[in-house]
Amino acid sequence: MPAQAEVTLGWDVGGAHLKAARIETNGGVSGVWQERCPLWRGIEYLETALERILAANDGTPAARHAVTMSGEMTDLFPTRRDGVHALVDLLGRRLGGSLHFYAGGAGFRDAAAAKAEPARVASANWRATAELAARRLGEGLLIDIGSTTTDIVPLRDHAAATDCADDAARLAAGELVYTGIARTPAMAISADAPVAGCWLPLMAEHFATSADVHRVLGWLPEGADLHDSADGGPKTVAGSRARLARMVGLDAEALPDAAWTELAAWLADRQLDRINRAVRLVLSRIRLDAHAPVVTAGTGAGLGARLAARLERPVVRFSDLAPGGGASAEFIDWCAPAVAAGLLLAGAPA
Repeated sequence: MPAQAEVTLGWDVGGAHLKAARIETNGGVSGVWQERCPLWRGIEYLETALERILAANDGTPAARHAVTMSGEMTDLFPTRRDGVHALVDLLGRRLGGSLHFYAGGAGFRDAAAAKAEPARVASANWRATAELAARRLGEGLLIDIGSTTTDIVPLRDHAAATDCADDAARLAAGELVYTGIARTPAMAISADAPVAGCWLPLMAEHFATSADVHRVLGWLPEGADLHDSADGGPKTVAGSRARLARMVGLDAEALPDAAWTELAAWLADRQLDRINRAVRLVLSRIRLDAHAPVVTAGTGAGLGARLAARLERPVVRFSDLAPGGGASAEFIDWCAPAVAAGLLLAGAPA
């Protein structure tokens, strides 16, 4: 069964979602999956998400798995080291075939080596995306906007042009921004907002999220918001208006619908400003050719395209660099680290 040995599943084990990509023997991406996985609530959520994705793989079983992760940082685990150990052990029990854990510039490691060097494996998923994009593009700026965070990685000379090795360094360098299209609390986007001719402070309460902002504007892709809304209410435009109104101490009916659209637009601008500020910091440190493109990825890839317009740079979608073999381009963009890890392990040509 030589074909079986060549089928690869790429995994991205996050703190809020589990993502996977199936790489066929010809290097095509035939399937991509994203499952809700609130890992901070318990390891059983990961087990359930794994079962769903494995059940969806009803073709030739994969004999090897490429794993990258960021879920080790959730407060389910006392330390990131403990998180890496727990995730490596669980995946070892649950996945058949050989497991290979992505360790950034060190390549792939088996389970024992991953547990021996947890710092190399922890939160390395961004680098898998950057490494694949750099190999295939040469030079550009990766902007991967997910549900929770944004990764900004310069690409030059067919490599990720960064010395950052952990999240703290990436935060300081502007390469990691804790804002995303769906899960960011509205109070973390702006301290105040113009409403009906007045500046109103936003309440320091978890009343609304960035999903509400982008839903009201029509920018939230279908299926991008898998977790409960802030109040557990409906994920509708009306529900999002009500949650945004609550952020400034009002009910939605207090003002016309256009007022809440304007509030959403203000918050979206502030979120894009924050990411753009980080982008400018990165570009001030790493000089890229003026025509080098922005590589967009993540569920918020559309926001990345808006940033590219601000930068006056062309756009290349991550899925353009990892063409599918049956999987949708949108899902390849959404699950870029899982796709990249799978392709890197499979040895897909540059």
